[in-house]
Amino acid sequence: MEKKRIPNFIYITYGIGVSYAIIDQIFAQWVLYYYLPPNNSGLQPILAPILISLALVIARFVDMSIDPFIGHFSDRFNSKWGRRIPFMAFGGIPLVLVTALFFFPIKSSEMASFIYLSLIGALFFIFYSIVAGPYNALIPEIGINKDERLNLSTWQSVFRLLYSAVAIILPGILINLYGKGDTEKGLRGMVITLSIIAMVGIYYTVAFLPEKKYSLGKSSDISLKESFGIAIKDRNFMIYLLGFFLFFLGFNNLRASMNYYIEDIMGKGKVMITIASALMFGISALAFYPTNKLSHKFGCRKIMIISQYLMALVSLMIFFLGRGIPIEWGPYIFGFMGLPIAGAAFIFPPAMLSEISAKASEKQDVKIEGMYFGIQGFVLNLAFLVSIATLPIILSSGQHISFVDAILEKPERVEKFGVYMTSIYSFICFVGAGVFYKIFKEEN
Repeated sequence: MEKKRIPNFIYITYGIGVSYAIIDQIFAQWVLYYYLPPNNSGLQPILAPILISLALVIARFVDMSIDPFIGHFSDRFNSKWGRRIPFMAFGGIPLVLVTALFFFPIKSSEMASFIYLSLIGALFFIFYSIVAGPYNALIPEIGINKDERLNLSTWQSVFRLLYSAVAIILPGILINLYGKGDTEKGLRGMVITLSIIAMVGIYYTVAFLPEKKYSLGKSSDISLKESFGIAIKDRNFMIYLLGFFLFFLGFNNLRASMNYYIEDIMGKGKVMITIASALMFGISALAFYPTNKLSHKFGCRKIMIISQYLMALVSLMIFFLGRGIPIEWGPYIFGFMGLPIAGAAFIFPPAMLSEISAKASEKQDVKIEGMYFGIQGFVLNLAFLVSIATLPIILSSGQHISFVDAILEKPERVEKFGVYMTSIYSFICFVGAGVFYKIFKEEN
């Protein structure tokens, strides 16, 4: 029986489920902030940078190891609800719970805090993968052609942007509302509130997206080894992953260092974080429609390459903030970043990988989209791992502290030199990503 065209209600219902983007933003922007806070935050460092890095490296390693397995299991899974939806249902509530637990650490000793962060981090990333991997694999699962897959990716991106905007704009307001001068109390209230919003979105999609009705896919019957082998032998997929890795390494660095620029370089408070974030996501929202139209006309690859070099330009502008570029320009520079991230961070990754995995499934006559998204999840987590392993050390290094002390000692403050160096780190990543996307061959 011929599959019906996907109605707008299903596009929207699918997009609502990306509410775990709120969780992603909480981790990216506030976990490091909480354990290694800016000087003017009202918080005290909990761990030495090397211990923060090591704890999150351990957690990320667990996540990296499990991503391809989850993708493979969702490929082989079969139920009356489909292959992907049951995983979201299983992982949603635990993901929300462990997100909140990041901000209730054991503080009896530095070693206890380290063990706690490692354990909670590992649990966080396991449940994040259980939700996010199968959710993304729904795009090639229910989209039967390139236009449907691009539209699903665009609707996902619209809601991801909305959720990310909520998770970046509201924290400053919620921290002040709940904390009333107590930053830690306010931070905890903010995280719990946003996590509940994320949970509601996940389970809305679980409840109202009839995967079985719109999927033409069948469960995979090949082994984990065979599935993994098909994916890693796909040369175009591997080139795509290299560009993907470098982009998200650079983007994670800029996103995590944004608070430090605003509070320590610009000398502004949390209200300015809200203003800069609103500008960034507002411009990104305005860029969604033209990015979608340009992608239909020229393909994702060309626009993706342009986006990488625009991100490199943003990195340089941030580096010269207060050193040639007026401090007052800071919020507008962060706002300008919204233009390239509309495609590079939101629309293109799921759309491009959906095409790669769909073509591979046609050629190999197996449905292993979950494995492709699982491997991409592995690489995304690797980018986070490298970022979180290096960023605390970079932030703490500078003229007032030796490099060795920046690694081993609990710092008294974050160094301005270190904050500036994060933008150079990102610049190199974006230029490298542009080179790999130039080599990448877009599927037709």
